[in-house]
Amino acid sequence: MAEPLNGAPLIENGWFLEKNSQWPGQANALQVKEVLLHKKTKYQDLLVFASTNHGNVIVLDGVIQITERDEMSYQEMLAHLPMFSCDPKQGLIIGGGDGGVLREVTWCEIDGDVVEAAKRFLPSVAKAVGDPKVELLVGDGVAFAENSKENCYDVIIVDSSDPVGPAEKLFSKAFYVNAERILKPGGVICSQGECLWLNEELISIMVQDYGACFACAEYASIQVPTYPSGQIGAFMARKSGGKGEISCRWPRREPQEMELRYYTSEMHAAAFALPAFLQRRLEATNKKRRLSWQG
Repeated sequence: MAEPLNGAPLIENGWFLEKNSQWPGQANALQVKEVLLHKKTKYQDLLVFASTNHGNVIVLDGVIQITERDEMSYQEMLAHLPMFSCDPKQGLIIGGGDGGVLREVTWCEIDGDVVEAAKRFLPSVAKAVGDPKVELLVGDGVAFAENSKENCYDVIIVDSSDPVGPAEKLFSKAFYVNAERILKPGGVICSQGECLWLNEELISIMVQDYGACFACAEYASIQVPTYPSGQIGAFMARKSGGKGEISCRWPRREPQEMELRYYTSEMHAAAFALPAFLQRRLEATNKKRRLSWQG
């Protein structure tokens, strides 16, 4: 498991170099115009800088979380893949301290300092923070799920950082057992699912082990230029019961009167088309998962 990093020393000669043992031998780089904030919160290292071409950037523990230029690809897909896969009335967001997923959709974020930094430096992303329809709980999302009643939510969205530091507990079978319990029948969970080029083993574990108590477990691909290898995934699972298609691959309705920049019904379906190597592995993994679920 990689250790959390201090973000400031990663700025060299005016460039932020995202060097990290989680993706050995490669590093994304963004040119830095000005460091806006650097502090150690209760939970993690928080760095915000203005870049020359990607707007303001939030970095946690040395890892880029969001840039103003390409944030809509991740935010819109993580929110709308599950929202259009069911008929949501009640939703829960765990993580997502920048508020971007919230903009698209009870919000529980462990680090209040990240929320405040997003409000200050990325106001267009965090514009839904403070909406009277939103209940913001600054606390541990894992504990929140453990203490929630059964059958509460139609959708759970887990917008977490990588499985290092405060997000580590969100990558566990115990968390997903509780998530399944608090979802309504037919409800959907959608989580940050890591990169198919770097985390094939973890993705397989998520589908087989974390998805074991769900009727279906799937992986969808999202293109984000400033994430490692330019790609991130969404791990999606549906609770048994409810009506309609079990798979989340096909949206149940069209987006209406929404000012979207990335998500479309076509992008929704296309996200589930995977490279052959991963498709073969997940087909085998899902066969094991289904046998375990049926047993």
